[in-house]
Amino acid sequence: MASGTITAVSRNDTYSFTKPNRDGITLLAGLGVEGDVHAGVTVKHRSRMAQDPTRPNLRQVHLIHQELFDEVADEGFKVEPGQLGENVTTVGIDLLGLPTGTLLHLGAEAVVEVTGLRNPCLQIDAFQDGLLKRVVGRDAVGNIVRKAGIMSVVHTGGVVRPGDRIRIELPEGPHQPLRRV
Repeated sequence: MASGTITAVSRNDTYSFTKPNRDGITLLAGLGVEGDVHAGVTVKHRSRMAQDPTRPNLRQVHLIHQELFDEVADEGFKVEPGQLGENVTTVGIDLLGLPTGTLLHLGAEAVVEVTGLRNPCLQIDAFQDGLLKRVVGRDAVGNIVRKAGIMSVVHTGGVVRPGDRIRIELPEGPHQPLRRV
């Protein structure tokens, strides 16, 4: 099994694009990050609440790979952990290549299930003009490629800190590629 490391954890109790880094965050089963504005059983993202506030929250914990920040830095963008609104920043894992239903064991106790890809929004360009085109693009055959991380739900709660290891548990059966959630 592959593994990686958590480089930063972030949460914010108010709606804002960026989330401050913390020494640790607590994941709550079925809810998300304790004290984070996006925690809850039903959708908490404003645009999704406007559409249907009763839909299940498949975006309880947002993970981004540090490698994305390195990639966009090569193109002149400076992005630090938490600045794109993620809760967990990772290194050493191909998050975007994971199949739907993958379990990520974060630290000693917490487990999240991968639900899909983050669908980046225009707020990314408000943060840094032109960045949205770097985190959403097209592959060689014209398919949309979303690079702004993955979303998950909390299976097992626990405290998660920078430096914690991440263990990947792939789902059984045929693997389904990630879709936007």
